[in-house]
Amino acid sequence: MRFSYAEAMTQAGYYAPLAQAAEAAGYTSMTVADSLIYPKDSDSKYPYTDTGDREFLDGKEFIETMILCAHLFAVTTTLRLTPFVLKLPVRPPVLVAKQASSLAFLSGNRLGLGVGISPWPEDFANLGVDWARRGKRMDECMDILRGLTTGEFFSYDGEFYEVDELKQCPGATERIPLLVGGHVDAALRRAVRKGDGWMHAGGDGEELDRLLVRLAEIREEEGDTRDDFEVHVISYDAYTLDGVKRLEDKGVTDCIVGFRVPYIKGPDTEPLETKIKHLEQYAENIIARA
Repeated sequence: MRFSYAEAMTQAGYYAPLAQAAEAAGYTSMTVADSLIYPKDSDSKYPYTDTGDREFLDGKEFIETMILCAHLFAVTTTLRLTPFVLKLPVRPPVLVAKQASSLAFLSGNRLGLGVGISPWPEDFANLGVDWARRGKRMDECMDILRGLTTGEFFSYDGEFYEVDELKQCPGATERIPLLVGGHVDAALRRAVRKGDGWMHAGGDGEELDRLLVRLAEIREEEGDTRDDFEVHVISYDAYTLDGVKRLEDKGVTDCIVGFRVPYIKGPDTEPLETKIKHLEQYAENIIARA
């Protein structure tokens, strides 16, 4: 079992010391959140909380995800970073491929690229991308990422994107894992067909069990027998040794753990020293013993 430290919507200046502390404590990865805009008026609902409220995002310091990854890679040496998740189809895929290859190359292949479809129609509208058929657009973006990050010549002729035969140098020296986020059936199937793993966004234990069963069914339907397929989950089971073993038995490869509820209105007032103490205590009690 591997362990990812999650901290989001806190003071931007905390991320570098937290990444260094997580690396020193023995975490494999740290998640990096993605948020592009906060529209003043919206009736959209956030899909991963009970109420669907979005006000917790107002005023939070979100450094652009790829820029924050570059910053954190520069101050660490072994820590992997997993965007959780990059809103892919609202971004130009050729540009994302260049960013991802550059990050992977400079970091020694420490990028696990979590990708997903933004739940916010406003993201699409304000970035000039059509909301309709966003799933198909997502598939094409993943194809382009897969092709261009190799550093070899690649062309693409899709419904939404055309890429002339070209290459980007340097490419990643190892395959960049694409970890697909989302709870709907299409996202699970996309993770199996086009990705290298799946990222769970949270929820109760019964829902997680249902998703894990469904993911296993889809893998069997698709004939997927990969030993390195990644399954990243958020679960209360991750906070006990017996629970970690239960997750492992269910096929989970990576536990995502955090130590406060991030979905709060207003600023995060928890001191940096407290955050570091919590992540170190978990490492001592769980990671070192698991």
